[in-house]
Amino acid sequence: MQVLASTPAKHVALTLSIALLTVSDTRTLAEDRAGDALQRRLEAAGHCLAERRICPDDRYKIRACVSAWIADDTVQVVITSGGTGLTGRDGTPEAIEPLLDKCIDGFGELFRVLSFETIGTSSLQSRCLAGVANGSIVFVLPGSLDAVETAWDRLIQAQLDAKTQPCNLVQLIPRLREAADRQAPKQLKRESAS
Repeated sequence: MQVLASTPAKHVALTLSIALLTVSDTRTLAEDRAGDALQRRLEAAGHCLAERRICPDDRYKIRACVSAWIADDTVQVVITSGGTGLTGRDGTPEAIEPLLDKCIDGFGELFRVLSFETIGTSSLQSRCLAGVANGSIVFVLPGSLDAVETAWDRLIQAQLDAKTQPCNLVQLIPRLREAADRQAPKQLKRESAS
């Protein structure tokens, strides 16, 4: 379902394949209001749901699930919700950060500013983040309904829309693997020389 063959100058709406992971020890898909809200929003924006799962608060299980998605060339965006707090069980940022090739620091900064409007100084407890991993864009969100709605409605949706100007993340997707693509021929040369 690769649909990114247009040039950025055309500003054509593009459908992205998005995987959703809810991190929770207690929720089921039937009770996952935040996941439901994300799914409704991404589909309303014209994107498609690649897969949706619930995973317990276990950093290795989280990492395994997200690793599989970022290794899948058909998944362009991964959004997790939950496990970003400060308790002993909250480990989503620790699970995801080692997978990232680059962090998008501005995402967490802007999210906390927007959250401050609603929850005040409690926003400093949010450890949400975003980054790029193997050519996929990854967002790590808190698990509350308000948090995922704020993140999607005020940040993510516009950045996953090719029409957003002056720039958006969609126009970068075809270029996110440039360093890996340049290293692949070098690796082949080394292997063939052996």
